Amino acid sequence: MIRVTRAAAGAATALALLGAPAQALDLSNMSAAEREAFGVQVREYLMENPEVILEAVSLLEQRQAAAEATRDQALVADNLQELENDGYSWVGGNPEGDITLVEFMDYRCGYCRRAAPEVAELLAKDGNIRWVVKEFPILGEASVLSSRFAVATKQLAGGDAYKSVHEALMEMTGEPGEVALRRLADGLDLDADAILAHMDSEDVTRELRQTRDLAQRLSISGTPTFVLGGELLRGYLPADQMEVLVAENRKNRG
Repeated sequence: MIRVTRAAAGAATALALLGAPAQALDLSNMSAAEREAFGVQVREYLMENPEVILEAVSLLEQRQAAAEATRDQALVADNLQELENDGYSWVGGNPEGDITLVEFMDYRCGYCRRAAPEVAELLAKDGNIRWVVKEFPILGEASVLSSRFAVATKQLAGGDAYKSVHEALMEMTGEPGEVALRRLADGLDLDADAILAHMDSEDVTRELRQTRDLAQRLSISGTPTFVLGGELLRGYLPADQMEVLVAENRKNRG
């Protein structure tokens, strides 16, 4: 597929340089001999100037990236209320902050674990960022169990308990089986029996399903994915880069 794209891009560039704009050329009206001669000219030009292929591909990639960014902004705008104020996702940082950072995360995701201290650093340093956590378990049964436990904790024991469990699950090295989760709950002085019994409840299932449906509407398929100032940020970002984006967002707001 890449070879076809590069060849097409290179040919289009060559056509323009040969004095025949690609959009004005009708290959279907050429005779077989004319098409063959034209193909020889294009090939000769590209062999002598191979750099034009890379230039054309680079321009194509830039245009595709711009189109994707525009599409993502429209998707965020259409789903902004559910992203920032769905009524069930946990809100940390400064709940009254002037900037909202939304994070779709998975406890078993290595990049989410890598991003966790970076996000914490950003929140502590800035002090005016509202952080919305979206439980999005996509890496297998261990991910689902972890999120079910976290959501069940939030629903039964509240936000402070959820924060503690969230941080503990991010650092858990073993598998999140019943024994490990019970030990985690006991260590945080939580009601392990109640939380474990609530994990498979419809309330927990509904919350995870709603977040999954939202992610699908936004074409989110990986973690971590952040939403900041109407922009989708796919993948891990260090604190200093997020800090720059926050500053730009505040500046754009005037």
